[in-house]
Amino acid sequence: MPLIEVPPLAVPRTVLITGGSSGIGRATAARLAALGSTVIVGYHSRAAVADEVVAGLAGQGHMALRLAVDDAASIADAAATVAQKFGSLDALVNSGGSTTPVPAADLDALSDDIFDQAVMVNLRGPFATIRAFRPLLERGNGAAIVNVSSIAARTGIGSSLAYVAAKAGIDALTIALAKVLAPKIRVFSVSPAGVDTGFVPGRTREQLEKTAERLPLGRVTMPDDVARAVVACIVDLTSSTGIVVPVDEGRHL
Repeated sequence: MPLIEVPPLAVPRTVLITGGSSGIGRATAARLAALGSTVIVGYHSRAAVADEVVAGLAGQGHMALRLAVDDAASIADAAATVAQKFGSLDALVNSGGSTTPVPAADLDALSDDIFDQAVMVNLRGPFATIRAFRPLLERGNGAAIVNVSSIAARTGIGSSLAYVAAKAGIDALTIALAKVLAPKIRVFSVSPAGVDTGFVPGRTREQLEKTAERLPLGRVTMPDDVARAVVACIVDLTSSTGIVVPVDEGRHL
């Protein structure tokens, strides 16, 4: 029987990660750098923290880059910088986001300003970033986009109704863009539940552990758990696009 030739892993040469200075973004940067990728750590305002992340990555050539997803000029400037320095992009990870917790039943507390901010940062921002970097991704090698979503989009339970709606939007956008950007660019959502980061203001480790007790896998999701799923989408799932990958210890079941 002839040997089956296994194609090499599609390790991206150049990757941009928004929200790359903390949490899931930071863990993803470490994973991809360890595989040999050159990582561009996008940050909103904490330049010193982003520089610290870059300094700790394996390999060489990494850089910190201001990319505020709620600022069109910042996105355009970042795209111009990447084009000038690298000429193309092999992967984009949309990990930047924010949330303002509001109890789901308190509709009055969910003001228009809070709702608009949630949608702008968690839905419009990733789309604007994809739009700006599409030409560079189309010049990339086996390019992929991974949007960090939330299982809240599926369960309807999250830090606020606005956040739930924005993440449902990003999952729908993932499916639509997978059709639009094929065959040059694959598009994924990675959909975690409560991850042990400081993303949700006021959420404690104890609260995460209580929730984890009710989940099929019975553990708290860590940033690296999500990072490994992001890397799998980019590197391993070369025959897939337009899918939502839960990383939630079975919470969606």
